[in-house]
Amino acid sequence: MTRAAARAAALVALAVIALAFAGPFVWVLLASVQPEAGLTAKPSLDFSFRNFAAVLNWETIYQPVINSIVISGATAVLTVVVSGLAAYPLSRYKLRYGRHFMLTLLFTTGLPVTAIMVPVYSMFFRFNLYGSIPAMVLFLAASSLPFAIWMMKNFMDGVPVSLEEAAWVDGAGWVRSMLRVVWPLMAPGVAVVAIFVFVNQWGNFFVPFVLLDAPEKQPAAVTIYTFFSQYGAVAYGELAAFSIIYTTPAVVLYIAVNKYLAGSFSFAGSVKG
Repeated sequence: MTRAAARAAALVALAVIALAFAGPFVWVLLASVQPEAGLTAKPSLDFSFRNFAAVLNWETIYQPVINSIVISGATAVLTVVVSGLAAYPLSRYKLRYGRHFMLTLLFTTGLPVTAIMVPVYSMFFRFNLYGSIPAMVLFLAASSLPFAIWMMKNFMDGVPVSLEEAAWVDGAGWVRSMLRVVWPLMAPGVAVVAIFVFVNQWGNFFVPFVLLDAPEKQPAAVTIYTFFSQYGAVAYGELAAFSIIYTTPAVVLYIAVNKYLAGSFSFAGSVKG
């Protein structure tokens, strides 16, 4: 195969993949502005914001989105703090079982949350924690820690120990050196971990659906289930409008920090220089 033919084949393959991903988004955009949208939304001259008006109320969108922000934000902050403290000794000290611990963390990242939800559900009932948002946040943070510690340790390895040693000579302890030297230099890495955890919990449906009992505590990822009736009927237009509003905060967050995160994979080399 010539170089031109290989390039053409690659472009065709990429175009097919792009269409496969763009198709659902186009359907959502079309269905959200069609008054009588169905499963097969088609371009038409009917244009209305009736679907958005139907979902823009406290029970349907405002309260669930606020719950999502609180749950995802609290989980991200707690995970970043704990994973940073856990990654520090793994990065700065030669531990006898450090490699085994890291491999164990890597193994636990492959365990699905659904595999442990039955004992977690039983534990929440036994300790009267069922329906508690703070208790669920603690569980979400614990389930996010393995991969967060792994990423945080790799980012922390890029900060030279010599900078901390200089701070120690000036009289700073390990806590002060970590807060004043290590964390500011690995700020892009900390942001990567925080956003990774936030986005994962933003789309988490199963855990809140199982562990939260009251509708007013449910995040938006669970509220989207209300557009499906028990008889198979679906409000496609309102579902599409809700989906656009629901995904907007995550998209805006990604765009806002895109340039900032671009340096997260190169900050280690710039520090060493």
